[in-house]
Amino acid sequence: MNVYRPPLIALAAAAVVAAAPWIAVAAGPVPTVAVATGTAAAGFELDGALEPLRQSTVAAQVAGNVTQLLVKAGDRVTAGQVLARIDDRDTAAGVAQADAGVAQAEAAFRNAKVHAERTRELRAQQFVSQAALDVAETQFKAAEASLRQAQAARSQAALARGFTAVTAPFAGVVLATHLEAGDLAAPGRPVATVYVPGALRAVVQVPGSRLPLARAAQRVEVLLPGATQWIAPAKVTPLPSADAVSQTVEWRLDLPADAAAGQLPGATVRVRFAAPSAPAAADAVPTVPATALLKRGELTAVYVVQGDRFVLRAVRTGAPVGEQVQVLAGLKAGDRVATDPVRAGLAGATPAP
Repeated sequence: MNVYRPPLIALAAAAVVAAAPWIAVAAGPVPTVAVATGTAAAGFELDGALEPLRQSTVAAQVAGNVTQLLVKAGDRVTAGQVLARIDDRDTAAGVAQADAGVAQAEAAFRNAKVHAERTRELRAQQFVSQAALDVAETQFKAAEASLRQAQAARSQAALARGFTAVTAPFAGVVLATHLEAGDLAAPGRPVATVYVPGALRAVVQVPGSRLPLARAAQRVEVLLPGATQWIAPAKVTPLPSADAVSQTVEWRLDLPADAAAGQLPGATVRVRFAAPSAPAAADAVPTVPATALLKRGELTAVYVVQGDRFVLRAVRTGAPVGEQVQVLAGLKAGDRVATDPVRAGLAGATPAP
């Protein structure tokens, strides 16, 4: 059997000692159990998390100090409600400057318009040349364009001043605030996150090695926090790409409205993929007690008896079967493992006779 050995396994023993510094260095004999075989469970389970179907992180669009933060996490807001205000003195000065520019452009436009009309009359009476009329017409068109430019600048300045009031994009609940009054806001810096309650989905990262089994699953079910019954999602959507680092594919499971009521974003859920019946599902696979597993971050391992000592070995686990857990890679039937991985990782630990 191929043994799954991720890097940095040697660090796990140090992690165990660091996690339990109060334990004496001499561990003494540690009970062991033989790896048994059991019927492969149909499918597998993974941990997931709840997230809102509709969520928006509102960011600042202008720079300036936050003068007011008008909401806090948990507040309900309506569409267009002001969440925070940013110092608008700079933008107010920009609006005043743009207004002055418009007034100046309007005066120049009126002057150019009167001059052009007068020149047309004089040209009709042959008092001025065609060249003089062309110059007057050109000046009038330039003044007209300058006026439109000044008006556009005023609209832009007024829009920028409007950005000093950060508003909610839709009615919902404030999930978190990311700034406080007095902080410096900058374009793109998050101010608050708002979500619509009652519409949630479970998100689970499926390892690439289990994708074929997940796609072939007869059904997908979700176990919500505090619940005892599994529920079927209203919609299952696997994303079309894998994460380049973790080599997992995100699956989004939209919850029914009645099941989502009262649940909170970020809560941990359990997701079960029930595999179809197949001859391989009846194969015997190694199983170990759940208490024999050592988990440190992404590492799952067991302490295997080797002579008169323990050796840490990484394993890849499958679905739980009662109090046992399937071991898909890393162990074979007949291996002996420590039932107390914390003690087995300490100096002086030996297998109990």
